[in-house]
Amino acid sequence: MKDVLLEVKSVTKSFAGFMAVNGVNLTVPKGGIYSIIGPNGAGKSTLFNLMTGHLAPSHGQVIYKGKEITALPPHRICKMGIGRSFQRTNIFPRLTVFENVQTAVLSHQGMALRLFSSAKRMVRDETCEILRKVGLLDQMDRICGTLAHGDQRQLELSITLASEPELLLLDEPTAGMSPQETVSMIDLISRIVQEQGLTLLFIEHD
Repeated sequence: MKDVLLEVKSVTKSFAGFMAVNGVNLTVPKGGIYSIIGPNGAGKSTLFNLMTGHLAPSHGQVIYKGKEITALPPHRICKMGIGRSFQRTNIFPRLTVFENVQTAVLSHQGMALRLFSSAKRMVRDETCEILRKVGLLDQMDRICGTLAHGDQRQLELSITLASEPELLLLDEPTAGMSPQETVSMIDLISRIVQEQGLTLLFIEHD
């Protein structure tokens, strides 16, 4: 049996009496691609928020690589190797494609406080390599707000990869995409997961 990477044990979350997540148990082995499937409003994104420290559970535990992470803040969980994208595109629309990913790389490497000191040359090679992997290197100088929706989703994936995750959590990575964009995005994610030896857990309602 594969090593267990992530465990969710009896996790529950209620909001003012409304039960959003009710006693979820989940085991994610290391390696491979896994999915949480359900209709809109089923609590899938809430579960991701509980797993990544954006929400605190009312009850239960989240364990990553044998260590409990239930009470840790999101940035600590990210540093431990869990990368996460969101259902709605989460980018800096007034920055360039390069600057979005560069900022994420600088943050991961603990260099965020030096962001405005000769920033253009910092972590350039690392940033370009990530953009090459997701197919956005030729658009590195474009302002993000001008990108097509599919390209914005690819950019968000590249920002998530900048944290060098071992476990990748993607919340409806093809949301709002055309059928052709959806196929391309699935192929891209599958290739990256295989090439980098990642574990993927993604949310989908389709």
